[in-house]
Amino acid sequence: MSHKESQQPHGGTNEMTPTKLKQQETTTARMRGHKLCASCALSWLKFYPTILAALFGLAVILSSTLYGRSFVAAPPSELFDQQPNTPPAVIESGGESGLDGWRRAVPGYHYSFPRDHSSHPEYRIEWWYYTGNLVTNAGRRFGYQLTFFRIGVVLEPDLKSRWAVRDLHLAHFAISDMGQETFHSFERLNRAGVGWAGAKADSYRVWNEDWEAGLDGEVHRLKATDGGSSIDLRLASAKPDVIHGAGGVSVKGSSGGNASHYYSMTRMKTSGRLRVDGEELDVEGLSWMDHEFGSSVLEKDQIGWDWFSIHLDDGRDLMLFQIRRADGSIDSHSSGTLVGTDGHSAQLAVGDFSLVPVEVWSSADTGANYPVSWRVLALRYGIELTVKAAFNNQELQTKEGAGVSYWEGGINVTGSHTGRGYLEMTGYAGKSMGSILN
Repeated sequence: MSHKESQQPHGGTNEMTPTKLKQQETTTARMRGHKLCASCALSWLKFYPTILAALFGLAVILSSTLYGRSFVAAPPSELFDQQPNTPPAVIESGGESGLDGWRRAVPGYHYSFPRDHSSHPEYRIEWWYYTGNLVTNAGRRFGYQLTFFRIGVVLEPDLKSRWAVRDLHLAHFAISDMGQETFHSFERLNRAGVGWAGAKADSYRVWNEDWEAGLDGEVHRLKATDGGSSIDLRLASAKPDVIHGAGGVSVKGSSGGNASHYYSMTRMKTSGRLRVDGEELDVEGLSWMDHEFGSSVLEKDQIGWDWFSIHLDDGRDLMLFQIRRADGSIDSHSSGTLVGTDGHSAQLAVGDFSLVPVEVWSSADTGANYPVSWRVLALRYGIELTVKAAFNNQELQTKEGAGVSYWEGGINVTGSHTGRGYLEMTGYAGKSMGSILN
């Protein structure tokens, strides 16, 4: 597991390398600089906790060697829980399996809520995305992001043990302080098998250590704490769930199966507590929740995307995304959804809108050039917007985890309508989010 707070300006990063442990004919455990010699083996009971710790460390190292990362592992007491970690199958109509066994998103899927808030382990890639704009009683404004990713590694691990790596779980948490123009970001990376991270398939709960999202009745509960930053929020949806794409499928490319089942809860009344720099505050506002599951993300020539979620002050909600190609063009599979005040929605094809960069901000840390001001046009619906970042430096860097950097932050909306929202921009520096997920 790796997590780091990133508060601009950024400091350096420290990489941790696990100590190598070897098991030889004579049991040897090296822990905190002490050795257990062969003669001590006769009194192994005395050193039982140390032996467990050594085995525990060995499991961590093996996972790091196999997957190139350091993972947080379970306490030694869980080493003897040898129950298989095979999530229950959730086979839905409309799905089909690829050559690797993972199910693909195809038309015909039957959505059902709240069931579909929970995990879909037969699909390889799944994420839950919460973003929102919050305000205190005194008028201080904040933005937040809490995101959970599940990435399938092996559909059915050969090792029938809780230590088997079936899925990896990433999580990102960030708070934007609009008044101070400071950005606090954190990351976590864990494997699922030992219980430190997971996503339930029979009810809605997704977690990564002590960060979690779940349901309390019909209310979504979000909790995350790291350093001097935290959120403890309650979200109640003011509109029905909105399904994106034709036939319940959001197509992302021309290759077969390059699609996802994608829905949103676009307007969620939010209240709770937020802590930043150790100061705890009561907040309220609006949030947006996205949930996607499929088995692929981007194709080879698709380098990244720009995604907008906008709460218009007239009560409508707008989601738009464009996929950028390596040759500088916009992919024809870019799309959007306009949600009316009554919850009815209209699908927007690539020709129904345009996203035009106006002003660019350059990151001193990554060298990325992010458009932080845009013209957003959907003339058929009378929408002509100017969208600007609440402040420029809302770049989330995951130097110790997935190694991806992207821009995700609060935005202000003016023009034919006013409002607020969130903007995500990937693929402008380093590894793309698509390459990580794929």
